[in-house]
Amino acid sequence: MDMTDDLDLDAVLDGLTNDSAESAETAETAAAAGSATARRPSIQMLRKIPVRLTLEVGSATLPLSELVSLEPGSVVELDRLAGEPLVIKVNGAPIGSAEVVVAGENYGLKIVHLDNLQVLTQ
Repeated sequence: MDMTDDLDLDAVLDGLTNDSAESAETAETAAAAGSATARRPSIQMLRKIPVRLTLEVGSATLPLSELVSLEPGSVVELDRLAGEPLVIKVNGAPIGSAEVVVAGENYGLKIVHLDNLQVLTQ
């Protein structure tokens, strides 16, 4: 599944950079028009930066005394319901939700919902 179908990645990346030779008004106009000629080489470099995508199953808060008494076979109840979509995070920032699937011999994730990815630019 290609997430760029629902997201104008170029517009997001354009918002990350400012070129002193190009006014903010020109940058906004170019991003809105989707003009390929307005793309700067630095934008292409940003596209190659690796990010960590994680799927958060849940969390639990417990007293330290209970933590130190855990042993193999112990069960800790998490704050998420079984079957509920899990939180997708990019570099620790939540961006949506997904379900766990099997992809070949590995686990994978099936996107349920994507938030506005502007959170990544903050």
